[in-house]
Amino acid sequence: MRYVSFKVGDQSSWGRIEGDTIIDCGRMQGAPSDLKTAIASGALAEARGEPIARESVSLLPVIPNPGKIFCVGHNYESHRVETGRDPTQHPSIFTRFADTLLAAGDPILRPSVSTNLDYEAELAVIIGKGGRNISEAEAMNHVAGFSCFNDASVRDWQWHSRQFIPGKNFPGTAPFGPELVTPDEIVDIDSVSVELYLNGNVMQQATLDHMLFPIPLIISYISTFTSLSPGDVIATGTPGGVGAKRTPPVWLKPGDNVEVRISGVGAMNNPVVQEG
Repeated sequence: MRYVSFKVGDQSSWGRIEGDTIIDCGRMQGAPSDLKTAIASGALAEARGEPIARESVSLLPVIPNPGKIFCVGHNYESHRVETGRDPTQHPSIFTRFADTLLAAGDPILRPSVSTNLDYEAELAVIIGKGGRNISEAEAMNHVAGFSCFNDASVRDWQWHSRQFIPGKNFPGTAPFGPELVTPDEIVDIDSVSVELYLNGNVMQQATLDHMLFPIPLIISYISTFTSLSPGDVIATGTPGGVGAKRTPPVWLKPGDNVEVRISGVGAMNNPVVQEG
């Protein structure tokens, strides 16, 4: 099944994709008001609503209000090598804030203080069942679904120090969507391909079996130092090919179009504009 968060006029809702329509589940009387709450209820598949045309809505980030967003750095060997990072025994984890998120189709904002805006195609994991000290063997049972993520990064601010957070938290730099795809839609998770296209040209491509730290290990590791909750998001890392490590560097600029494609999950297009 596939789910989206959206707005109709000034009303926010969520629903299930059925062909060319969305079953609007969030505006039914007594229904969970947002997708995160619906996930926490454990009754996504039973949600009911009225069908509406997909073209009548404006998409929101698939989870507009996650409690926590975790990102995994240097999680593909190709990206580790291009950045010159030493191998590590544990995943590199940093955080994003929810107010950096964008919907599919929304413009990525190149900030006024930098021209070093980069792209990073990633598979996002959305937590369905929370917990602490989740074992790797049980980790996938805690997954509500998957989505596309672009961890767009302001590199000079990322490189001000060894802490990534400033360069990863400019407003309007994290496209996330368009849909939450439930795990049953993915036949072979290791063969899922993550790709990024810039103005139609492929810049990144890898399958998930090239991850240094696979999804169950990431979930287990994070849940050891903090509690995971329904609706939390984990961006699982990006393949090699980022703009900063090309010769010459390729920085996103106003007028560019960035597309993340993840096999079995979907595609997400976002233009780039200058911050006003």
